[in-house]
Amino acid sequence: MNAPRFNPMHLAGWLFADLLLVLALVAMGDRGDPLAAAARPSASPSAEPAPAKSRKPTGPRAVQQKPVKVSITAAPGDRRRIEQRLRAVTAPYKGRQAAFVLTFGRHADPGAGGAYAHEVNSLLKKARPGMFEDTTTRDFWKGGASSGHADLEIYFYTY
Repeated sequence: MNAPRFNPMHLAGWLFADLLLVLALVAMGDRGDPLAAAARPSASPSAEPAPAKSRKPTGPRAVQQKPVKVSITAAPGDRRRIEQRLRAVTAPYKGRQAAFVLTFGRHADPGAGGAYAHEVNSLLKKARPGMFEDTTTRDFWKGGASSGHADLEIYFYTY
């Protein structure tokens, strides 16, 4: 007697993993942006706008859905120049804290592109210590003919 080819028990692990993924997505989607509600203007116009109340947000921080996209160009190995370029392109966002950064190193060779992205990410904290403290980074390769160029996608916390 042959065993059946399809056994529903084989799907149990995949079903459990899919269920956990759905629950994680629902939990993340349930988090509202506490600053968005405070930024809405009131429905009734008044003669003088009331001064904004400064209150500390409570609860877990959220991450903005749209990244800030910046690019730098500096020769691989020129750590001083890479750090200068990072400082310059992140200057408009001073005072904010990054949750995670995706860095795409351009090069014809995937290994060299990934290595350049890693080099750029290793200098983020040195360029802007407060902005990139405890930030998660990921190194990626992006095909291109020229080396020494990186595109960064910075995802900031909402507060």
